Amino acid sequence: MPSLLRRHLLAALISVLGLQPFAASAQAAPARIQVVATFSILGDVVREVGGDRVDVVTLAGPGDDAHVFTPSPSHARTLAGAAAVVSNGLGFEGWMARLVRSSGYQGLQIVASQGVEALKPDHKHGHGHGHTHHHHGQHDPHAWQDPRNVMVYVGNIAKGLCQIDTAGCDTYQGHARAYTERLRELDREVRTAWNGVEAGRRKVITSHDAFAYYGHAYGVRFLSPQGVSTEAEASARGVARLIRQIKAENIRALFVENISDPRLIEQIARETGVRPSGVLFSDSLSDVGGPAATYIDMVRHNTAALLKAIASP
Repeated sequence: MPSLLRRHLLAALISVLGLQPFAASAQAAPARIQVVATFSILGDVVREVGGDRVDVVTLAGPGDDAHVFTPSPSHARTLAGAAAVVSNGLGFEGWMARLVRSSGYQGLQIVASQGVEALKPDHKHGHGHGHTHHHHGQHDPHAWQDPRNVMVYVGNIAKGLCQIDTAGCDTYQGHARAYTERLRELDREVRTAWNGVEAGRRKVITSHDAFAYYGHAYGVRFLSPQGVSTEAEASARGVARLIRQIKAENIRALFVENISDPRLIEQIARETGVRPSGVLFSDSLSDVGGPAATYIDMVRHNTAALLKAIASP
């Protein structure tokens, strides 16, 4: 059969079957944007905004304490190859500037907390108690503990991703709007959950001063033997004063954090006779399948645990 006739027959067959030429159907999907997030909570928020257009690598993973995280040479190589890096800011990642220098990274740096109304570490609604202060800047860095602040994070992340991937900007903005609405619903849910709990019972002991933003948002008083960084050392005098306060005010909610050494809380439990109420997730998510595998899951888990402990006789 002449080659010209064969080509005509093949074209006719493709037309009859409604097929597209192989070359048109085998177009490669666009490469994903490589984004580095400094810790697991932030990584989850970036994934929500970026969706399928981004590959997110988290430096301090689930269960890691980003306060004392030490980047390795492999982390520097990961950062060097990224299109963007997302950090919390507010002095949270004290190691970040050194990592950027050592990696030679020159890409976009997105500071998620930019524009957040930051609290000072000694804010009246949540503060450490008798600890030695570690320099973390002038503000408490744990802004993500208030879902309304994470809405600000989402806007900053979407704006940054649009800068490095203009073709995906509509997608990022759409994801940001949808996730922001879920965060609004989360805030309403938590606020409703605290309704009916009298103010005098809203007192909680945690390992370090990580929940001031949550306390400010929902009217809960958090006390802790350590300051806003787990690098801070709790003083013996401060711990003794905290133990006296727990006894005097009959505080029943005592929590270990998932990133913290439990021994100090266990000591306080022995001295006060108050049994630890469980684990709160402060600066890190749980592994996949755990109770706090996403940011929204984390806030829901913490809220349920707090309310159960406070309601206990």
